[in-house]
Amino acid sequence: MTTNYVIGLDYGTDSVRSLLVQASNGKVISSKVHWYRRWNQGLYCDPAASQFRQHLLDHLEGAEEVIRGAMSDSKIRPEEVKGICIDTTGSSPLPIDIKGQPLCMKPQFSDEPNAMMVLWKDHSAIEEAAEINELAANWGGEDFTRYEGGVYSSEWFWAKILHIIRKDPKVKKEAFSWMEHCDIMPYILTGSGDLTSFKRSRCAAGHKAMWHQSWGGLPDDHFLALLDPYLVRLKKNLYQETYTSDQIAGHLCKTWADKLGLTTETVVTVGTFDAHAGAVGAQVEENTLVRVMGTSTCDIVVSNPHIIGDKTVKGICGQVDGSVIPGMIGLEAGQSAFGDVLAWFRDVLSWPIDHLSEQTITRESKDKIKQQMIAGLSSQAEKVPLSESAPIALDWINGRRTPDANQALKAAISNLTLGTKAPEIFRALVESICFGSKRIVERFINEGVEIRTVVGIGGVAKKSPFVMQTLANVLNMPIKVAVSDQAPALGAAMYAATAAGIYSNVNLAIKGMGQGFERTYYPDPKVIETYSQLYQNYLELGNFAENSNNKK
Repeated sequence: MTTNYVIGLDYGTDSVRSLLVQASNGKVISSKVHWYRRWNQGLYCDPAASQFRQHLLDHLEGAEEVIRGAMSDSKIRPEEVKGICIDTTGSSPLPIDIKGQPLCMKPQFSDEPNAMMVLWKDHSAIEEAAEINELAANWGGEDFTRYEGGVYSSEWFWAKILHIIRKDPKVKKEAFSWMEHCDIMPYILTGSGDLTSFKRSRCAAGHKAMWHQSWGGLPDDHFLALLDPYLVRLKKNLYQETYTSDQIAGHLCKTWADKLGLTTETVVTVGTFDAHAGAVGAQVEENTLVRVMGTSTCDIVVSNPHIIGDKTVKGICGQVDGSVIPGMIGLEAGQSAFGDVLAWFRDVLSWPIDHLSEQTITRESKDKIKQQMIAGLSSQAEKVPLSESAPIALDWINGRRTPDANQALKAAISNLTLGTKAPEIFRALVESICFGSKRIVERFINEGVEIRTVVGIGGVAKKSPFVMQTLANVLNMPIKVAVSDQAPALGAAMYAATAAGIYSNVNLAIKGMGQGFERTYYPDPKVIETYSQLYQNYLELGNFAENSNNKK
């Protein structure tokens, strides 16, 4: 009897990982990770300008390495792999020419940052996002941000494109169309070549590009023309229909089947975003909030369309029919920085070490110290007595995603004294990211979206008991941690198994392939009241910082 296997290909910020999974039970057969070479050299990026770009070659090279490597390790026959689903960060669009070739793959644009993929965390389009919000509120027609939480972000599709075409006439002239990262990868792997018929991702279009069925797809031409006439021309080269990730985008083309060690019978699904696939891998169900916790967070909820109806939730990152589970409304929120807040503090503390000559301390010793720093700070911060007069920090070090996107906001910290030590500051930063999480949960609940269960996935959920216990205390809710340490890749594999016909729907794939939960963090009743007061201090500091920012 032939055993069926599927692959989830998960593109994160720093690396891509493959998960080769037995479709009948979700058992992981093999997994590989590839770290992006150009990205890890800091190429095409300017953090001071909030510019973060990636070359598509990092992703193409990574796909070949991790899938071929996983197949080689497994000894599974190529014809037994029935499907692949690709999840990526987003919104991470890149420009393509009339033939569908990414501009960064052409010699004249090979080192041009504006021709690269504009990574999700790139905030260079703050002014363009503000312009979109102003127009949406005042142009006199449909508010196209309504299903995006009512606030359009600089992290998203149209704002990024508008910024690039204004800054770079050469890219504007050559860019026939733009594709999200989760669309371009299936497009390349299937060798589609047909931009007009290729199936674009529902989750990318609905959550980031103001696509909605009620107004016939993408925003109205007149609305786009008021931003820039180029966007009207671009819209004609984009899409009208969108598709969920349980659908087939195509099959591996001969070139990529050979590169990956698979066959042209392997199904490639419509692409998706990592957080949405992660929610599926974490066995999301109604009234469950899945928190994908890594460098940033994405918070995913699914709701019955008969319950949510036409109601829109203010200040989130969109609500889209079928973006997570077909037939359910997927709602997304998140924090622009989560683990990044703690990594920033580590880098601040280690700056003198980094800049010592290698005659004083070796590179290996420097790296070892930095690797141990977060664990040491966590251990000491956990011992700091909880106090209402403790330092209070804001988590807006990369702006605020939700509630109410505002990437122009900056972080802050208060209540510092000469007696404040590094562990106290670290604890305040941990509490800040947990307070930011509480604001998101409160927004959902206040808007009528019931949350009964919280599930954590991602690196922070798996590796930081201190952060997870603090989060449970701040939310005053139990938090379950999923067994799988690669939930987005597992969720992508579940989509692949559905598209390949192994399961008739995503819910059955979740039931058949889910791995369960390994631990639950329960709130400590002794600290709930203190954290309630500290949360109020956080809100007061946030109001002060936001009002100060608005006066500039």
